[in-house]
Amino acid sequence: MRIPAEWERQSGVQLTWPHKDTEWYELEKVLGCYVDIAYNILRYEPLMIVCRDIAEAKSDIERISAEKGIVLDYGRIFFYEAPLNDTWARDHGGISVFGDNGEKYLYDFVFNGWGLKFPANLDNMITKTVFGQGAFNDDVMGVDMRPYVLEGGSIDTDGCGTLLTTRECLCSVNRNEYLDAGEIEQELKGAFGLDRILWLDYGAIEGDDTDSHVDILARFCSPDTIAYMQCTDPDDPNYDALAAMEKQLRSFRTKSGDRYNLIPLPLPDPLFLEDYRLPASYANFLILNGAVLLPGAASPKDEIARQQLQKAFPDREIVVVDCRPLLSGHGSLHCVTMQFPEGYLRTDKNE
Repeated sequence: MRIPAEWERQSGVQLTWPHKDTEWYELEKVLGCYVDIAYNILRYEPLMIVCRDIAEAKSDIERISAEKGIVLDYGRIFFYEAPLNDTWARDHGGISVFGDNGEKYLYDFVFNGWGLKFPANLDNMITKTVFGQGAFNDDVMGVDMRPYVLEGGSIDTDGCGTLLTTRECLCSVNRNEYLDAGEIEQELKGAFGLDRILWLDYGAIEGDDTDSHVDILARFCSPDTIAYMQCTDPDDPNYDALAAMEKQLRSFRTKSGDRYNLIPLPLPDPLFLEDYRLPASYANFLILNGAVLLPGAASPKDEIARQQLQKAFPDREIVVVDCRPLLSGHGSLHCVTMQFPEGYLRTDKNE
């Protein structure tokens, strides 16, 4: 088995579309952000939209895109219907894995609302539902991974047998309480064909309720490069945890024994919803065919982060998308998307 890196060629990206009964603050602003994300994905590759009602989702898209003066390429949007609790596709979406002879597998892990924090009974069925509707090509094999609980945002890979993750999340007692850390590691290695796992023992961002998903902390940009969140203000509540994480990242080595090329990303200026600090992170970027979408915070630090990521992805366009509305749900751009490798999504049919 081999779990591919996000920068490998993709067949498309999944968005799960919000509606008035999903738990979003200021839904209209959130929908506007989703349209911006959809528009920018479609500039580079197809888009799968999962929604509770296709007509409702299309109405939202048409109305908001007209208001923004943008045109979406409907010929590359593929709609599927499914009941849903929420819209975090990264964590309820299927995870793509290749077999030794190029077989295509789609792993459907248990999603339990980030350790039983939120209802997820409907979201846990989304991958199975859209798979049954023919969203994927016939040679893609769905694999039921029950009873193992795993969210896509909790892992990151270099595509060469190394996985980056956090102990706080994967060893949470409300996820896989029947397995100890050693057993969890063996399960991951067997499922994904891994040679090794780099466990982050430190790192947290205030306001995050995922138990430190790695996709808001540190991300592979190539087999020898990791971009990570850096805090330089000792008075910031995030300073100690991120400084300890930075020190640990410096201790990691590639398979060949070399130090990783570490690219620090600035911590966004504090953003609040009432008195609650929101978990803004530039590490929550999405890699596409030919581009990287970077979650912006309407701050001068957006440009700093863009320039830093350009070092990691010199051949890709770095596109900043204002994702502040998503932070009200305690997530951002990578959290609401799930990419699928080339050959996975069925793109020979449409509404």
